[in-house]
Amino acid sequence: MKFVLVHRIRGRARLRAETPFGLRTANSLADGLYGIPGMEGVRVNPRVGSVLLFYGDEAVFEAACLVLNCAEEGQEPYQPAVPQPDDGRPSLFPFFRYLFLRPILPFAVNVVNAFRTATPYLKRCFDSLSHGRLDVDALDGTAIAISLLRRDFSTVGLLTLLLGFGDSLERYTQKKSLENLASHLALEVDKVWVRRETVDMLIPFQEVTEDDFVTVRDGSVIPVDGVVVEGTASVNEASLTGEALGVMRTAGASVYAGTVVEAGEIYIRPTSIGRDTRMQQIVRFVENSEQLKAGIQGRYEKLADRAVPFTFALAGLVFLLTRNITRAASVLLVDYSCALRLATPLAILSAMNEGVQHKVMVKGGCFLESLAHVDTVVFDKTGTLTQSRPEVARVIPAEGYEEREVLRLAACLEEHFPHPVAKAVVHCAEERQLQHAEEHAEVEYVVAHGIASLWRGQRVLLGSRHYISQDEGVDVSAMEDDISELARQGYSLLYLAIEGRLAGIIAMEDPIRPESAALVRRLGEMGIPHVMMLTGDDERTARAVASSLGIGEYRSQVLPEDKARVIQELKAQGRTVLMLGDGINDSPALSMADVGVTLRDGSDLAREVADVVLMGGTLNELVTALELGRGTMRRIHGNFLAAMGLNSVFLAGGLVGLLRPGLSAVLHNLTTLGVSLNAMRPALGGR
Repeated sequence: MKFVLVHRIRGRARLRAETPFGLRTANSLADGLYGIPGMEGVRVNPRVGSVLLFYGDEAVFEAACLVLNCAEEGQEPYQPAVPQPDDGRPSLFPFFRYLFLRPILPFAVNVVNAFRTATPYLKRCFDSLSHGRLDVDALDGTAIAISLLRRDFSTVGLLTLLLGFGDSLERYTQKKSLENLASHLALEVDKVWVRRETVDMLIPFQEVTEDDFVTVRDGSVIPVDGVVVEGTASVNEASLTGEALGVMRTAGASVYAGTVVEAGEIYIRPTSIGRDTRMQQIVRFVENSEQLKAGIQGRYEKLADRAVPFTFALAGLVFLLTRNITRAASVLLVDYSCALRLATPLAILSAMNEGVQHKVMVKGGCFLESLAHVDTVVFDKTGTLTQSRPEVARVIPAEGYEEREVLRLAACLEEHFPHPVAKAVVHCAEERQLQHAEEHAEVEYVVAHGIASLWRGQRVLLGSRHYISQDEGVDVSAMEDDISELARQGYSLLYLAIEGRLAGIIAMEDPIRPESAALVRRLGEMGIPHVMMLTGDDERTARAVASSLGIGEYRSQVLPEDKARVIQELKAQGRTVLMLGDGINDSPALSMADVGVTLRDGSDLAREVADVVLMGGTLNELVTALELGRGTMRRIHGNFLAAMGLNSVFLAGGLVGLLRPGLSAVLHNLTTLGVSLNAMRPALGGR
């Protein structure tokens, strides 16, 4: 088997196999790699053929490459094929063969078939025991071995049939759920900025070539894999590495599609475009979603691990007391761990897939669990409770300036930025047929404050009053009457200043979403006691919006770092906090919250940082997300009680001799199958 290096940073490397491999191979690889001196961590994912290495010394990485038979540098990376829909579908033919063919076959043939089907399980049992592991493989293999020693070949055939069907069903359902999830998260980009012959232009994504320089600025997603040729930026690579902190990327550094520029500006020469890039992103999401296990899943898996030695010990005790190997085998064949290990991840994957069908993208099981326990919902106002596309209501120039010039210059500054207010300014200028060709340079975007640039040699500022007046010292008193009147009417204001002098004001009308008030009422009906609104607007605007929506608690004139601090304070009070925002300035708070939620139309950075994305573009999906989390946790707890209760009854039947091994195996596997099928039922009750 050969592995290809697909990603590498200091102390961390990801490799992918050119051919798929199974769980046994994964365990062997992990054991071999952990044996390399200096290896700090290993994660092997057989589902996508991935090996993730953590190491402190480059010599450790080189040793790992020898173990994995890595491809030479420069070899074309392996592109995983998209599995076909019917690949791995469980077959019912083995049941037909067992029920109808086995009884008419000669005894010798059935014996050979029993040993043939048992061999893989016996090998897995030996492998586990030789590595000192008392796991499910060891338990199943021991039960099969005892049945072989008892010459109970019918039970052997039934055991291997049920175990094989269970394994096949698990692989198939998990694979299909992950495929559906990943396909909805694949990167889709309509248009991108590129530089051609010193001119920046917006072109359709399908027209990008490897000779273009793709331009990516603050808050925007990187649409291609490539190499930075110019500029410096902090890039959020959470979707790639899982690290929340931005990484500085300068000329010569590699960057990857789906990651997001937090601050700065870079020009990228593409190395991978379109479908190949999206396939890599799908694989990354499959890997990341499995790493984000719910805490309840981890607890049940630990409980399942502890149950196996208990089952072995109980079977041994039964044999010592009764000298009846049949009773001991019956105990071995009732295993708590199978249902616990299988049903919980299936419930989570099924719920995540169900969420996608209802336009709710949940990025990991841990966030489903947090959704079930949310007691505080915090909203950003602009673009969340209000319309995601605000409109320019009025443009008021200062003395000596013209209205058209104020709007044209504002649109020129805003055209590269993804915030809804920026889009509204640009749209208004286009509606008025104002040409706003790029005449500025050295753009500086100050998150949640505004923009600074040079225009025809003059320093130009556009942003909030706090930014213009307090940070930059521009006197706005000459337009104080206009400012007061516009604020009283509930408008949000943008200020434009040129060379330290106020040039005009743009009044933004941001209508409240029609579903916002109903959502706030619904949250109260769901028993969520705390709802809060955060906004950068002044006190008068914030109070008016909060009052109209029935929100009792709000904070006005809040900066990005203040939003994150508010979330931190709420969490310190023991609350489980959900934060819903859509802009670049909301990203710190989204990261701080127990569950960060954004809308489909939110900024690229918000969608990257958020744990849940409402793909329908409305707030109604927030209720769906909360109900999904609660329904999933109810399902998991119900499955746990059912599995423990039924298997305890079967165990007692085996102890007193009422159940023979074959019947114990049937009942145990039917229980596992039952809770697994129950786990895959809709958590939203057929909505």
